[in-house]
Amino acid sequence: MPINILMPALSPTMEKGNLAKWLKKEGDKVKSGDVIAEIETDKATMEVEAVDEGTIAKIVVPEGTQDVAVNDVIAVLAGDGEDVKAAGAASQQPKAEAKAEAKAETKAEAPKESAAPAKEPAKTAASAPVSAPPLQSRETAPQSNGHGRIFSSPLARRLAKEAGIELARINGSGPHGRVIARDVEEARSGKGLKAPTAAPAAAPAIAPSMSDQQIRALFEEGSYEVIPHDGMRRTIAQRLTASVQTIPHFYLTMDCNIGKLVEAREEINAAAPKDKDGKPAYKLSVNDFVIKALALALQRIPNANVSWTEGGMLRHKNSDVGVAVAMPGGLITPIIRKAETKPVSVISAEMKDFAARARARKLKPEEYQGGTTAVSNLGMYGINHFTAVINPPHATILAVGTAEERAIVKHGKIEAAQMMSVTLSCDHRAVDGALGAELIGAFKLLIENPVMMVV
Repeated sequence: MPINILMPALSPTMEKGNLAKWLKKEGDKVKSGDVIAEIETDKATMEVEAVDEGTIAKIVVPEGTQDVAVNDVIAVLAGDGEDVKAAGAASQQPKAEAKAEAKAETKAEAPKESAAPAKEPAKTAASAPVSAPPLQSRETAPQSNGHGRIFSSPLARRLAKEAGIELARINGSGPHGRVIARDVEEARSGKGLKAPTAAPAAAPAIAPSMSDQQIRALFEEGSYEVIPHDGMRRTIAQRLTASVQTIPHFYLTMDCNIGKLVEAREEINAAAPKDKDGKPAYKLSVNDFVIKALALALQRIPNANVSWTEGGMLRHKNSDVGVAVAMPGGLITPIIRKAETKPVSVISAEMKDFAARARARKLKPEEYQGGTTAVSNLGMYGINHFTAVINPPHATILAVGTAEERAIVKHGKIEAAQMMSVTLSCDHRAVDGALGAELIGAFKLLIENPVMMVV
């Protein structure tokens, strides 16, 4: 019996990916463990290995195809002794059935769309009181079977998933309130969406964003270029929009005198051992010390090393510090695990490796998912102060500005000092004002006295 090769879920949150490249072709024999394809997720490019032995009978999804849903059939494998041609032919049957279903649905919807405008205005007005109850019932009961399932067509489910719209919020116009493709298209434009049942009369907390058509109408045709969003940009937009809308942010800013740190960094780098080519074993950056200081600060203020969940607070034992890395099309946050236990030189080496592989989209999901806090540093761009958006499940993120000479008052005298501003964004559900102040205070103490990081 032919074996279906499915689009793998390369991370717990992955819903779809791009089939970047096939490394095997139809007719090739494979054994378990052979790398057969490369899959692009929103953050990385990963290799897919065969789990069974056999011959590639049919490649269902060609390379270069984007937005392939997890668990979709991407190829068919014929086992030992099976007819390869027969196995390949069998793979076409699901496709034919899907096309037939979509065609049947389109035919079923077409008369409804063409019949509505044909009614005369007088008849429509006269029939309005009679048609009101069916409209109300369409919004309430018949879409569910009583067990939480929403009746909908496969095509409608796929379209709703791509649009990021919950089926439960879409008014179904099909038989018995079934959600069909046309309903999803209406929902995309803001029509046909149900009001929240808990408070139907209340105004929405956040105004709906403008549609694509409304935005484009503000600009002259031909005066802009449309650049399609890739998976990474869509994921960033969804996660950070949800973060701002659902997490109560507040911000704490401190100025840190990093004169001692700058001197220590120069001495450490100058003393670094060199290889036969004269290349130093490490070259520490200010950001490497920032990561270490934040990790140790979380150990000193353990109640701030937490993640909010509805069931209870997760208080973490280790400081797993994510670090924002810019890459083409967006950013990613690789994580230094157990950063409180690692020397600054090890943190520096890990960050250089992460940054290089992140820009090549070669990070593994476990290298950028999770973490207990994060650092976002824009100092290299000359930014002296900014606020960062919390990346769930973190409860904090530290925004780091540039190091610069400023005039300060010390012992009643004005003198120049190497200063750096940092801003801690906190999730008020998990870290309140006093606790956040303790955390950023602990960070300031460590970053201003780097010798304390080795005690």
